[in-house]
Amino acid sequence: MVVAQIIIVIALIAMITGKVPLYLTAFVGAVLAALAAGIPVNPAWAPDYWDGPTIMGLMQASGLNPVILDMLGVLLFIGIMEKVGFLNAIILKIIHVGHRLGGGPGVATAGGIAAGIIGGMTGFTQPAITGVVTGPPAVEMGVDKNRVAGILAHAGHLGNFGGFTHPTIVAVVALTGIAWGPTNAVGIIVALSIFAASLIRVRRMMKKEGTLGKKVDLNLETSEVPFWKAIIPFLVLIVAFILGLPVVLAGIGSAFIVILMSIRNFIKGEKDMMDGLVRITVPLFATVAFLFMARIVQEVGLIDLLVETHDGEVVGGILAGAMQSSPLILILIMFLVGSFAGLVTQSNGASIPFIMPVLMALLAAGVNPVAAAVAAAGGPAIMQYYLTGGPVAALSTVIPVIPGSDLKLANRFQRPSILWGMLVLLVINVFLGLVLTHGL
Repeated sequence: MVVAQIIIVIALIAMITGKVPLYLTAFVGAVLAALAAGIPVNPAWAPDYWDGPTIMGLMQASGLNPVILDMLGVLLFIGIMEKVGFLNAIILKIIHVGHRLGGGPGVATAGGIAAGIIGGMTGFTQPAITGVVTGPPAVEMGVDKNRVAGILAHAGHLGNFGGFTHPTIVAVVALTGIAWGPTNAVGIIVALSIFAASLIRVRRMMKKEGTLGKKVDLNLETSEVPFWKAIIPFLVLIVAFILGLPVVLAGIGSAFIVILMSIRNFIKGEKDMMDGLVRITVPLFATVAFLFMARIVQEVGLIDLLVETHDGEVVGGILAGAMQSSPLILILIMFLVGSFAGLVTQSNGASIPFIMPVLMALLAAGVNPVAAAVAAAGGPAIMQYYLTGGPVAALSTVIPVIPGSDLKLANRFQRPSILWGMLVLLVINVFLGLVLTHGL
């Protein structure tokens, strides 16, 4: 067991460095640790006395998580929404409303929110896509170039934390065994608070500078699909989701409504739905890899070093004192670990090796899984953008479409708003810890 634990720790450290393939290392490290711990590959090779798990069984259990089924439903729905132009109609409406209500700052904010929605639904958060349309007009309306770029790049917060497809959020939801919904809701609230902070700050700056209120004709694209028509299937999905219908059924049912409303050939509509599934490959692999690794981490006793339980009670481990003092302390530890991981790795995905063992320890200690999931997922999704504006699909992709903008200055503008979002997230974590874990 000691050798197996050492192998898992080496694998986690290797993953943290970012010098090795993340998912393959999780798989290989888990298999080697399992073999070192004496876990048989399959039941046929197990000795007669063996009554524990096998590597094959752990892999199969890791791949059948309900999260994968839920993602299938969402992506089938998004696939057909994209193909018939319904998703584009919703995005364009958001941009038009932003222009009408908020002038230049509103246009930039709407562009960022629209990109975040696209990213959250499709797994491809590229603020440059909407930035091409909304960035230059926002600048022409008097908004500083770097502020425009910074606002647009907030899209990553919404796409990562509020969406359905990033491997980290998928892994956290799968590990905790919760349904989709709580983490998405918190992610949306936190991301919108960051957008709101930047919007308010920019309007105050422009009012002080005397540039607020400048108007230009945007000549924004219009959609052939009416907004009221495009939003109906989306509202049906949300209502079905709230009522407790399984997400996979809600997604397929809403996709069926899209086919009917668009008068689409059902064979063609099914193909359009299936096209949405091409986006599931990365989160699917991530789910299987990290759940399998998590099971091996549990089997080799690494979690017992952090939290040891007996008959449902915490009896030892590094975090035992914190748990006995208050479960809320463990939630705050998880929040700090995740935030630190996002800050130092500048990557939501690379934060997983940091947060996985602590998250599993919290679950073993009996911390409410929803509170644990929010604490684990939030920090990396937000703080990965603090130092440089984030990984590839973030601020660095916006700078080229906003001529004259500078990455360092744009990132400097983002930081106060990011810290505000972290404060909002901290308050939510404390609230969830008190209400869900302490039952107040």
